[in-house]
Amino acid sequence: MLDLVFKEQLKYGVKMILTQAEMFKVLGVDNRIRIIDLLKKNGPLGVNELSETLKISPSAVSQHLKILRHAGLVRSERKGYWIPYKINEEALEQCQDLLSNVCSCGCKGTGRIREGELDAAENKLTLLKNWEKELQRELLEVRSRMEELTEEE
Repeated sequence: MLDLVFKEQLKYGVKMILTQAEMFKVLGVDNRIRIIDLLKKNGPLGVNELSETLKISPSAVSQHLKILRHAGLVRSERKGYWIPYKINEEALEQCQDLLSNVCSCGCKGTGRIREGELDAAENKLTLLKNWEKELQRELLEVRSRMEELTEEE
């Protein structure tokens, strides 16, 4: 059952099922992740708004949105001439479940030290130093986001 990521979806009247590998392909493009992140932070946005923020052409944004829409990760509903895109929360939760199931680090999504990996490591000190670097990068990202929010207020 883990091979199937999402329930059957209709694409041009044909039932479509995405496998884990197909979902990773969809999410394996930086601009698609950035689009998802922008939609999560800002709510519904149109192609032009996304294009301006991402500094890529509207046609490139449209192609990425088409792939995200077919994967079920975003939805759109025409409002006159404007077509706002928004996140499909249920699909993102399923992606999170997928990543948790695929992850073999042993952290079970907690971000805590991966004891199984640490126990098996030949050089535990090197592994811990690498984890420390990862955590420092994450901390810098969190601080940056906090500064952005503070500036907006």
